[in-house]
Amino acid sequence: MENYEINEETMAVLPINEHCSKIYETDSVFYVNKGTTAIMEDSCLYFGSTLDGRRKGTQDMIGVNYKAPIIVEESKEMIFFPTSSSRYHDSVWISLKHIHNYYMENNFLVIEFENQQKVYLKYSYGIIDNQILRATRLESTLRGRKTSKKRFK
Repeated sequence: MENYEINEETMAVLPINEHCSKIYETDSVFYVNKGTTAIMEDSCLYFGSTLDGRRKGTQDMIGVNYKAPIIVEESKEMIFFPTSSSRYHDSVWISLKHIHNYYMENNFLVIEFENQQKVYLKYSYGIIDNQILRATRLESTLRGRKTSKKRFK
């Protein structure tokens, strides 16, 4: 498959190489013939912005510009965070809303999703914990802005 946009079922996008990614959705796992950055860029464009525009939005909202989580789509609060700089093709992207738990096991960081599927990553607990914190701050800020807009209409 070559065309793929992030959707509400997307839990994670993992790099296989610069031109291939493994997609974890709630009911399936499959491969896409695009790198993770290209998938994120295409998905942002599909929802009306660029990946760089989403990064700038995050910087404006929470002041983070390195390894910034992004809002892929606002109304459904589809927020993804990278495990490393999103400018590199080997960054893993994880959906905040699908995470059930995360922990260390045999030198791997395990992300357990709500559907009990697991992804094993070679990152420290601290890196992922920090990224989840940033994504949660972004989600909270987004919700706060939505709420305040509704109150003043």
